[in-house]
Amino acid sequence: MKEIGGYFGLDNLVSNEFYDRLIALNTGRNTLLYLMKARNITKLHIPYYLCDSVSTLLVEHGYRFEYYYIDQEFQPIFDKQLEQGEYLYIVNLFGQLTKQQTLMLKQHVGQVIFDHSHAFFQEPLEGIDTIYSCRKFFGVPDGAYLATDAILPETLEQDVSSERMKHIIGRYEGTASSYYSDFQRNDDVLDATPLRTMSKLTHNLMGAIDYDRAQKTRNENYAYLDKQLGANNPLKLTTPQGAFAYPILVENGQSIRKQLAEQDIYIPLLWPNVLADCPEDSIEYQYAANILPLPCDQRYSLEDMEYLVDVLKKQLV
Repeated sequence: MKEIGGYFGLDNLVSNEFYDRLIALNTGRNTLLYLMKARNITKLHIPYYLCDSVSTLLVEHGYRFEYYYIDQEFQPIFDKQLEQGEYLYIVNLFGQLTKQQTLMLKQHVGQVIFDHSHAFFQEPLEGIDTIYSCRKFFGVPDGAYLATDAILPETLEQDVSSERMKHIIGRYEGTASSYYSDFQRNDDVLDATPLRTMSKLTHNLMGAIDYDRAQKTRNENYAYLDKQLGANNPLKLTTPQGAFAYPILVENGQSIRKQLAEQDIYIPLLWPNVLADCPEDSIEYQYAANILPLPCDQRYSLEDMEYLVDVLKKQLV
């Protein structure tokens, strides 16, 4: 029976999720697990340039996988004929795969899964399995969406997110550095969380986001960074809708990250596992070590971008 009376909890916010018609699950890696089970996939081809949470998931659940390389424009280098039960897992890195490229890859390969963790606002195409991450774009503790026509014949428990909010609320009222250890603990917890549907709390938060403002701000900030830095950026970039970050390739990424962090500008090393898995002369190693994914999201104004560029340029001299 529903409780009556007592203290107030979080109100039901505006119910306006961007992907309200997609399958809503608790984490990105579990979204992949959902697909593996629903499609009866037995083997996955995954890029070297990727977080090791995917390979860990596949090992944990007994799936076979092979690695493939990417080219300088983040495109997969892959020419194998897939057998029944085999799929190609394609990460839309920094949102650099266009709609036309997506359709061409689908036509050429056939059995594909697209990971849009870096491309939340690039809407799914009909007949193409597509994964989205919530917390890479918004201040939520977990959550992912899946576009697919494959339905898993299992009843999934709904996740609960209330114990994962400390770093979110803490940064809202404090600083990122003060709650970074809580953020890391949350990552560890999510890696061990079983496949569940999206929590009531995350649904509520995702329904209250101003998506138009988020896209507009990201677009404006990305355009500013590209105008200021593009001439000296070796990467040939397209302009994504509502960019995840602005990737700039530098020669000494590790040193620059350290110098920026000393000025409270935090640029992540997205996938440190790549540095251990790939040779130093590979594209994957160089991109992991030396691409700086500059934040350009809805938290920041053009004045913030101006400050970021000014600080960064002093390190690039």
